[in-house]
Amino acid sequence: MRPAQADRLRAFVDKEARAAGFDAVAIASAERAPSRAAELRHFLNEGRHGTMQWMEETAERRAHPRDLWPEARSVIMLAMNYGPEDNPLAILEHRSRAAISVYARNRDYHDVVKGRLKQVAGKLAARAGAEVKVFVDTAPVMEKPLAREAGLGWQGKHTNLVSREFGSWLFLGSIFTTAELAPDAPERDHCGSCRACLDICPTDAFPAPYQLDARRCISYLTIEHKGPIPREFRAAMGNRIYGCDDCLAVCPWNKFAREAAETKLRAREDLNAPPLADLLTLDDAAFRAFFSGSPIKRIGRDRFVRNALIAAGNSGDPALAGACEVLAGDPSALVRGAAVWALERLLDAERFAVLDARLRPREKDAEVLAEWGARS
Repeated sequence: MRPAQADRLRAFVDKEARAAGFDAVAIASAERAPSRAAELRHFLNEGRHGTMQWMEETAERRAHPRDLWPEARSVIMLAMNYGPEDNPLAILEHRSRAAISVYARNRDYHDVVKGRLKQVAGKLAARAGAEVKVFVDTAPVMEKPLAREAGLGWQGKHTNLVSREFGSWLFLGSIFTTAELAPDAPERDHCGSCRACLDICPTDAFPAPYQLDARRCISYLTIEHKGPIPREFRAAMGNRIYGCDDCLAVCPWNKFAREAAETKLRAREDLNAPPLADLLTLDDAAFRAFFSGSPIKRIGRDRFVRNALIAAGNSGDPALAGACEVLAGDPSALVRGAAVWALERLLDAERFAVLDARLRPREKDAEVLAEWGARS
């Protein structure tokens, strides 16, 4: 492709990306992108992916763009700002209400971003006669290193992408294409000596700067982890029931981030600090209805109520004990176990002993029985 044609095609991509609602667009060379195989293998060998088996299964394709699609020549990285209206850490002081990660308070961003990627990719294919493939973060693409390579930002010490324009509040998507587009310059690291994101982590999930142990991360524990929350992390979770914004929210670069436009990803009002009392009453049908179109729906009712019960146990609010007692008889062992822990925290020894005498003899699940026995 001649330089003039390439310039016009790049201008076309920029224009269409902005028209589709993306706030930033940059290009990396698929061929010259550095391989991430060594660092990915170290992460997996250390077991830091926890139970996310899919990371092992896709490791071969994830390490380099051309391992995923050998014909790719360019990777167009696109970003959408989802900066919050208010300080997302303020809710942590209101222990009887639920803290839901900013990104999950509206429609499922996978659907929003993917739909807009397809718009841009379709127009690029028609214009350039090139093949295209679109990916959001459910695909085996290391989006954050590619975004850094393309110049959208850099990976901060919390391992998330940081932008000089948008701080830590960006959704990422990518378009792989056979079109040859001139790559942008990579962004350099601007974290300096700052370690705010490392120091605020409630569960010490960063073994070192730029390294994450997902097994200790509240986002992993509340979303990806399917079993009981390990006891060592429960108190530190506070009222965070879906994800954790702490390391993102304290990033000093957020001062440059604008609030997300209303036409893009404005938070649902009923997901800004909902009362735990309401969430604890959700059965499967009510859960599905309430979270229709939300990414939260993906984890299912039982995991979600498990998280809400941990928050209830941390609330110090005895008014929540009644709902927790009901859930101690839930059909789900995962829910029952979390309910026992919450009751242990909310009730005095005498009241808890009465429940123990009534409910423990009926219990058959070993993990739930262990929860009943933990106070003994």
